[in-house]
Amino acid sequence: MNYAIIAAGEGSRLRQEGVELPKPLVMLDGRPMIGRLIDIFMSCNPESLTVIVNEQMTEVADYLRSLRLPVPLRLVVKSTPSSMHSFYEVSRALPADAASGKFCLTTVDTIFRQPDFMSYISAFEADSEADGYMAVTPFIDDEKPLYVATGTDMRITGFLDAPADGVKYVSGGIYGLTAPAIKVLDDCMARGVARMRNYQRALVEAGLRLRAYPIEKIVDVDHASDIPGAEAFIRS
Repeated sequence: MNYAIIAAGEGSRLRQEGVELPKPLVMLDGRPMIGRLIDIFMSCNPESLTVIVNEQMTEVADYLRSLRLPVPLRLVVKSTPSSMHSFYEVSRALPADAASGKFCLTTVDTIFRQPDFMSYISAFEADSEADGYMAVTPFIDDEKPLYVATGTDMRITGFLDAPADGVKYVSGGIYGLTAPAIKVLDDCMARGVARMRNYQRALVEAGLRLRAYPIEKIVDVDHASDIPGAEAFIRS
């Protein structure tokens, strides 16, 4: 599996709340947030790792360059206006076999347990029919959650900004994708589509077979007050 991380946000809210470290280097249970994420990826049949950081995050870029990984690391240093634009830059840097096969993308502040992620990756790798595997959770932690509507077979039928009858999950920020998703991304960029959630809607509109994979709990780190809760979740 090829992996990618979007770590190009500014982390402005954390700075305003007194957290001096860049968000990817915030310590969670004794490890930098991005280091913990990479360690999890490295335990799940990795073939490559691609990471995007913004141009101001020199400390994060230096940290990534200092790592000794068992797979190639492709580091993209570029400031972008949104996570969807960051994903586009990542897609340009993916190895050729990743862009034509399966890969998994997350944002750096998406916090999950390693066993849950390993089960998710195993299911994604084993599914020969799905064009994408989106991790979803019934646990709502995001300030602006993206609700995920599903059919009886867990095929995703829509992405909603507001709750609706029968919709029990929100997006977990873990995206397992395949080559057709890159084509939709290119089309979104050409049409001036903004925001990751609108890209996900475009995937459904294009007829891609997206499957929702439920994970009991996934949390985000957006505020300083989120850090102790994320550490407690990791340890639980």
